[in-house]
Amino acid sequence: MFTPNPALPRREILDTRRKALAVNLDERRYGTFAEIGAGQEVARWFFRVGGAAGTIAKSMSAYDMAVSDAIYGHTERYVSRDRLQSMLDYEHEKNVKRLSAARGDTTAFFVFADTVTAKGFRSKAECHGWMGLKFQSHPRDAESQIVLHVRMLDQEMSLQQEALGIVGVNLLYGAFFMHHEPEMLVESLLDNLSTARLEIDMIEFSGIEFRHVDNRLMSLKLVELGLSQAALFGPKGDVLQATEVLHRKPALVQRGLFKPVTNANIDMLRCSCKAFAGVQERPETDVVELMEITMRDLLNQDGAIDPRDFLARADMLGAAGLPVLISNYFEHYKLANFLRRCTTAPIAMVLPAASLAHVFDEQYYADLEGGMLEAIGRLFGRDLKIYVYPSLASTGAFLATAASLGLQGGLDKLYAYLLDRGKLVHVEGYDPSALSGTSRDVLRLIKARDAGWEGMVPPAVAEIIKRRGLLGVGSPRL
Repeated sequence: MFTPNPALPRREILDTRRKALAVNLDERRYGTFAEIGAGQEVARWFFRVGGAAGTIAKSMSAYDMAVSDAIYGHTERYVSRDRLQSMLDYEHEKNVKRLSAARGDTTAFFVFADTVTAKGFRSKAECHGWMGLKFQSHPRDAESQIVLHVRMLDQEMSLQQEALGIVGVNLLYGAFFMHHEPEMLVESLLDNLSTARLEIDMIEFSGIEFRHVDNRLMSLKLVELGLSQAALFGPKGDVLQATEVLHRKPALVQRGLFKPVTNANIDMLRCSCKAFAGVQERPETDVVELMEITMRDLLNQDGAIDPRDFLARADMLGAAGLPVLISNYFEHYKLANFLRRCTTAPIAMVLPAASLAHVFDEQYYADLEGGMLEAIGRLFGRDLKIYVYPSLASTGAFLATAASLGLQGGLDKLYAYLLDRGKLVHVEGYDPSALSGTSRDVLRLIKARDAGWEGMVPPAVAEIIKRRGLLGVGSPRL
């Protein structure tokens, strides 16, 4: 079972039947269930526990694509966020139009919808789905909405359907009775389930009840609680779902602290993206660039995550126009496996030469039977490349590159093999002036009150640091 986070207030965890019954007995709630792809798994709970006549105005499934298009409009992908949103909008509009005159003064209307690909008889496609709830907290109130993406991990269709039904009930109960505590609501989504059965890798709150919610923090909470191993959001803080963003697109990821993002980080992306796109014979705009921060790199000295530090890094990356991936994948091969699950196109990483040695540090692979060799095989499978950006030594006198990096303990031959096979690629065309400006250099100059740090970061990043007084620069600019 999912283990609640002890940092959150204690709460009673109700079983699924009691949650469904509590919703049915709330006389204010009345709405529609629209489910595509795995049967009426959520609605079934509310019919089964009794009292559904006072809760369900309509329950439907539009399995045939032509029927679905006739109701909700045409879409290219039926299991997608766009299809879910059209379902929520259409059914809510119908409820308000048809029922407001008769019961709008006493009823808070809602629509629950999902569109799912469950395990099929012959299909080997990933079992996943989109689920959402559009609802009024009070009669005549403005709408609020919660949208999430789930991955179903059970190996039998009946078990996947069961898990889908449970998480749907959890969503409805949480929205109706815990909307004022969004972190607690997120934690409750896997009540009576486990992370071995279902993963929630994206959630977005919107509308009047969630006007003060920062969805980036909710994304972070998913990973922190273990409901997901990774979460993605865009430069403007908009929550993204990695599989949709990366669908059939090449991905280039840069790992780092980004405290702050520097000109060197930007130059790494520029050079490696140009080389990576050239190999694929595709325009650079086709490549999805991701800036990844591991949960381990967000921990402070007390072993906790400071939300302000996290949001500051996200805002600085956003000012540079870059999306942020938060993950629990400390080992590089685990991150590579995640990216391969999201896209069938080639993937690549870019690392400074000074960080490349960590890829070959055997202490990180003690849990693998094959140790280092197994990790390297998993990492570089399906033609992954690591682009290696030059690093200056602390003295500034020595330039470390992919070709000059030395490894100890007999690993030099393995390294030479990977270099010879083109798995490790030296970055060409870099800007020499960017090499001396690491995040550590920026923080050192800020601490010394030396304004030279401003030339080491993109202008938009320098502006947000000064305007908001980040990284110890001083008082925020009014």
